[in-house]
Amino acid sequence: MSDRNRDDYFDLDNFDETIDSRDYRRRQAARNNRSSYGNRRPSSRRRPNRRNRTRTRNRIVILAGGAAILILLIVLISLMFRGCGKKEPEEISTETKSQQSTQAPTAAQQANAPGGDPLSTSYFMTPVIEDDNSPGTDFGTVYGWKGSAYELFGGSEDTAKTYADTVTSLAPKLSGINVYSMIVPNHTEYGLPQRLKDGSVVQSNSQADNIKKAYESMGAGVTPVNAYNYLGEHNTEYTYFHSDHHWTGLGAYYAYKAFADTLKMTPLKLEDCTEKQIDGFTGTFSDMASGLDPDSVHYWEFPYSVSMELHYESGTTETYDSPYFENATSGSNTYGVFIFGDNPLTVLKSQSEAAEPNKKIAVVKESYGNAFVPYLTQNFSEVHIMDLRTFRASSDVDIATYCKNNGITDFLFLNGIMSANTQGQLDNITALFN
Repeated sequence: MSDRNRDDYFDLDNFDETIDSRDYRRRQAARNNRSSYGNRRPSSRRRPNRRNRTRTRNRIVILAGGAAILILLIVLISLMFRGCGKKEPEEISTETKSQQSTQAPTAAQQANAPGGDPLSTSYFMTPVIEDDNSPGTDFGTVYGWKGSAYELFGGSEDTAKTYADTVTSLAPKLSGINVYSMIVPNHTEYGLPQRLKDGSVVQSNSQADNIKKAYESMGAGVTPVNAYNYLGEHNTEYTYFHSDHHWTGLGAYYAYKAFADTLKMTPLKLEDCTEKQIDGFTGTFSDMASGLDPDSVHYWEFPYSVSMELHYESGTTETYDSPYFENATSGSNTYGVFIFGDNPLTVLKSQSEAAEPNKKIAVVKESYGNAFVPYLTQNFSEVHIMDLRTFRASSDVDIATYCKNNGITDFLFLNGIMSANTQGQLDNITALFN
C-alpha cells in the first residue's frame, strides 16, 4: 500500500481521488478478519467517497482562510497608504465647537460675509435662542419663561423716527463735539423665542427693526453705534438679569466694546481686571412675576485708579476713589453698585495710561447707562454722566453750555430701547438743552 492511502496521510498535491477509502477499509478488514464483512461481495454500485469529500472540504477551508488573510493584508496596506496622505484636521477650540451647534456665527465670522459687519448700522444678526418649546406665563406687565421675566416692546417705526429726529435736532447745539447715539436692546430680544412674542401668545415688536430704522433716520451730525450684534453674539452668557429690566455688567461691557471698536479705540480687557460678585439681587420684576431664577451682580475693578464725584439734587458733592459702591449688599438695590445709582451728575476721572489727557466724554443716560460708563475710563481722562431725568433741574446751565465749560470732546446719547421709544423720556432729553 502506498503512503497516500494511509489514514494519517494528507497530501493535497498528490492525492488520487479515484481510490475508494471505504472499499479500502473493507478490504483491510477482510484481510485481517474475514468475518468483518462475511462473504458478501462488494457492491458494484459506487458508494459516496467520504474521505474524498473530507479532504475536499479541508482544501476549501484552507483556500478560504488563505483568501481571507490575503484580503486583510490588502485592506491594511490600503489604509496605511491613505493614512500617509491624509491631511490633519484644523484645530477648533472646544468653545467654538459648542457654539457652532447652538449659536449663530460670531461677529468676526459675520464681518467676513457680505453685509455682515457687526458694527454696521444696517446689519442686524438674528440671535439664536435655545428653545425647548415649553410654555411661558403672561404676568400682565411682563412675560415669564424658563426662570426669567421679559419686558415686552411696543415701539414702532414712527417712535424710532421720533427718537432719531430728537437727537439729530440737538446735535448742532454741541458745536465742535463728536456726537454718538447708542440704543440698547432689552433681554426680550435675546432670550424670548419668536414663537412666544410674535402675537400668537404675546406681542413684542422687533427691536432690531426699530433700532435700524432709528439709525437710518439720523442726520449726518450723529454717529450711531450698533451694539446689537456684539450682544447677540454673547446671548447665551449672563448679559441680562433674570429678575430685572437692566443688563448685567458683562452685557454692558460688550456694548462698551462695540463703542470702542466704532471709535477705533483700544478696549479694556476684562482679564486685566478683578471681578467682584454680589449675590442675592432681587430686581424690579421680582414683585411682578414668580418662579424667577436668582441673580447676582458682577463688576470689575480696574488696573488703574478712578475717582468719582457725585453731585446730588440737593447741591452737595461727595468724592470717592472708585466708580462702584463697594458696600452694596443683596436685595432690591444691588444694581446701585454701579456709580452709586442715579444721580443728576457724576464725574469720573481716570488714571488709565490708555486715556488721552484731553479726551473727555459726556454721556446722557438713564439707569441702563450706569453699568456702562465705568468702562469708558479706559479711553477717556474724564467721563461726565448726566441723568436725563434730573440733571437740568439741579444744574445752573444747560447741557451744551456745561460741555463747553468742561472741555468735552465727545458726547454719547445712551438709551435703553424702552426710553428711546417713550415720548416722556425724549422730552426730558430735549429739556437738558434748554
